[in-house]
Amino acid sequence: MDFGNRMNSVKILLAAVSLVSVANAEPGRVVLGRVGQTTTTTPIFAAPNTRSRVFYQSQPYEYLVVRSGREAQWVQVLLKKGIYGYAARANVKILPYEVTANGQTRSTRGSRSVVASRSGSAVANYAQNFIGTPYKWGGNDVKRGIDCSGFVKNMYGAIGVQLPRTASEQALVGTPITRKEYLVAGDRLYFWEKKRNKIGHTGIYLGNGYFIHSSNGHGGIATDYLTQKWQNILVAARR
Repeated sequence: MDFGNRMNSVKILLAAVSLVSVANAEPGRVVLGRVGQTTTTTPIFAAPNTRSRVFYQSQPYEYLVVRSGREAQWVQVLLKKGIYGYAARANVKILPYEVTANGQTRSTRGSRSVVASRSGSAVANYAQNFIGTPYKWGGNDVKRGIDCSGFVKNMYGAIGVQLPRTASEQALVGTPITRKEYLVAGDRLYFWEKKRNKIGHTGIYLGNGYFIHSSNGHGGIATDYLTQKWQNILVAARR
């Protein structure tokens, strides 16, 4: 599959997103995180560890796109092309604004119901209601814990489309999508797992290069950008 060029140098991302007040937020966006502002000179690390590589040195009062991670003392910072770095939580004031991608998806957020449609966009919209649900290997509960294939199966089941339980089985069902530029919201993405030598991970495409998945690395359901890392192991897409 042709999934684009390699990433450019890492820089803080704000130009490609729009800011929406939480209090007055409207549906119709892919939420990337919240606006954070540094209170002092703050290094952005490659991992939640001060001994790791420094991606960027943020100056006092600089705006960042941040989200909470699994480590209480750190926030994840969105960098160019969807890479996430880490900053000390104590150095970042989180403001009451969400940051959204300029995609075509629609989020209902406050509702747990799905619109009466079998379209992929309905699945993509509905899936965003569950951002933050914990990851659980073998889990099937969208509130208490779920794994990647359980999440995809559950989302499609909500609109009456029954999928197999595992990612490798799901990858055999549906219309194949062969190029990145053909992807639309709601398409299912399947990733190769080298350790098991099989398809071992899946997510749902949201549009504008973003997808949603239940990720052990993120600790639960989250959005990600299709960086080169993901593209390198993306082996199938189905509609």
